[in-house]
Amino acid sequence: MTRSDEEEQAVRAAMEGELRLLDPAVRASNEAVNALLDPEFTEFGASGRRYDRTSVLAVTSAADEDDPGPSAATEMTGALLAPGLVHLTYVTERNGRMFRRSSLWRQAGERWRMYFHQGTPAGASRPAADYPADSPEAAD
Repeated sequence: MTRSDEEEQAVRAAMEGELRLLDPAVRASNEAVNALLDPEFTEFGASGRRYDRTSVLAVTSAADEDDPGPSAATEMTGALLAPGLVHLTYVTERNGRMFRRSSLWRQAGERWRMYFHQGTPAGASRPAADYPADSPEAAD
């Protein structure tokens, strides 16, 4: 396996985990969330609060499965920082507000788990008219 194949597989695995965590059905299941969070997980939320794995599980278990949560992730990119460590960045929108997000995913055996996450408010969402006509965002 070449270095680029290794990096591609690692980034893909982290992205798949990230997208699962954005799924309301996954977030409604403590078991599913627990499987995706590293035992040493830490988050700095968009509110500025610090969360650990236990506090995130309490919040997600109280979430309503019918709550759509944030919009789909856009602008997602990833990089293998070191063997078994991937950094992802992306954007979500919720209730007319945009958030820039950053996550670190750590590999343990065959499993990838989120080790760190940060959400930062980035202002109001841009109306579709602000995007170039040929961009995917213009169709939203």
